[in-house]
Amino acid sequence: MNSLKKFDLSLLNRKTKVLAGVDEAGRGPLAGPVVAAAVVFPKKTEIEEVNDSKKLSEKKREALYDEIIKNCLAYGIGIVYQKEIDEINILQASLKAMKKAVESLRITPDLILIDGNKTFDCEVETKTVVHGDSKSFSIAAASILAKVTRDRIMRELATEYPEYNWHKNKGYGTREHIEALKTFGVTDIHRKTFLTKIFND
Repeated sequence: MNSLKKFDLSLLNRKTKVLAGVDEAGRGPLAGPVVAAAVVFPKKTEIEEVNDSKKLSEKKREALYDEIIKNCLAYGIGIVYQKEIDEINILQASLKAMKKAVESLRITPDLILIDGNKTFDCEVETKTVVHGDSKSFSIAAASILAKVTRDRIMRELATEYPEYNWHKNKGYGTREHIEALKTFGVTDIHRKTFLTKIFND
């Protein structure tokens, strides 16, 4: 049994029988939504290659995405789009996406493990885990679901706005994305509050 699964099991007891892991993807990009996922597994389920999504290739994440969905008891996705990110800021948007993901689970967990050091208002007990995506099996699995979901959204948007290469950069501020912004301007998909530095330089 790997250390990520052991970490989750160590938190189970008479009071805590069902655990959900929550993580988000897309806090840093200049364009597109922030996406969170929540996932609940049966106690015995282990998927060997599940790890922090940032440590996995896109192809591996896609394969694990199907594996996770096939083997979990429940999963939920929460999405907050760029317009709202601009209105409430990225931290609040990330927490809101996580809350939405938890609320869309069809099972109510006894404990929610949240990647990072910030929690959201919830009726269920929450526990923050710094670097949780490399410590907890269920948070790592949630990080994969969130990342794959967001990447698919950005690939879809890239077909409408091909100039920005979102199928490759996923909305992050790569040099080619910034050049495209300066050449073609800002779209409705961009987070306006993230662009002030680019246009003030």
